[in-house]
Amino acid sequence: MSEEPMNPIVRVLSKLPKHLVVLIPVSMLLGLMAGLAVDFSAAKVLVLPMTMLMVYPMLVNFRPSQALNLKDSKAVGLAMALDFVALPLLAWGLALVFFRDQPGLYVGMVLTGLFPTSGMTISWTGFAKGNVGAAVKMTVIGLIVASLLAPAYLAVLAGKVVPVDMLGVLQTVLMVVGVPMLAGAATRRILVRKYGETIYKSRISPAFPGLSTVGVIAIVFIAIGLKAKMIVSDPQLLLTIAVPLLLFYATNFAVSTVLGKLFLPRGDAIAVVYGTVMRNLSIALGIAVAQFGPEAALVLALAYVVQVQSAAWYVKGTDRMFGPAIRLDEEAIVVPARA
Repeated sequence: MSEEPMNPIVRVLSKLPKHLVVLIPVSMLLGLMAGLAVDFSAAKVLVLPMTMLMVYPMLVNFRPSQALNLKDSKAVGLAMALDFVALPLLAWGLALVFFRDQPGLYVGMVLTGLFPTSGMTISWTGFAKGNVGAAVKMTVIGLIVASLLAPAYLAVLAGKVVPVDMLGVLQTVLMVVGVPMLAGAATRRILVRKYGETIYKSRISPAFPGLSTVGVIAIVFIAIGLKAKMIVSDPQLLLTIAVPLLLFYATNFAVSTVLGKLFLPRGDAIAVVYGTVMRNLSIALGIAVAQFGPEAALVLALAYVVQVQSAAWYVKGTDRMFGPAIRLDEEAIVVPARA
């Protein structure tokens, strides 16, 4: 019996994450127009609930148990070292150089380096024929550890430039991560029990990344709308923000690629690249708007554009970087790249 086709709405939602590079600029432009046309200040009350709705679909398939075994420990360990030592320090250094006298932009840059991995970490690793299992572990561990460390990291790295309410940040993290995580786990359990694992995976699960993407677009729209007048009054602002972001991502790609090639096999190296480059900008964006205001969120909104576009470019050059993977007898065999 042929499998029942995917619901059209689910099909559309499943394709949305692939178009973030277009959807984010469009939502930024619409937010700019709306913020100039009307008083947008009342929209700030929507930030926290919209962030929770944005993160919730992303966590429906979140399985902490997937991080329990020690397989891929070398790749995961390298990714965590970059994610929680090197990259927060890199983001902090760039914030000091470029935004020392602009507190909102400063904390936005710091936030860019604090929350590693997203659902796209797993997707891009798969597109590049990397070790998807390792990418899943990086995503699970990264989210849990970042949620615990973020308040302390913000206090240390940003506390001298902008007031950091550690308790407030912790409460926001619990609201935008903890509550959606519990709701996501309950949703998955209910749907699997009702429809079965096979139907859930093939016809329901693909919708959740798209729903999260809708939330991302809405949050970006609100963040830009709240700061529209500032952007128009200072048209060089976006370029000013873009420079450190480009440096952050270029350095991230370069360091993770070199370390991956030196110490890991092809699949693990690719997982490390996407397990460090793909930041969890959704959670960072929600915290930025809720705790630090739209200037911080502006940095993260622009980071979406840089992150998604650079990931798409990199996946096209993966074989050149690491050599192609040829599948033979259902096992991936790496063909060394030509010198």
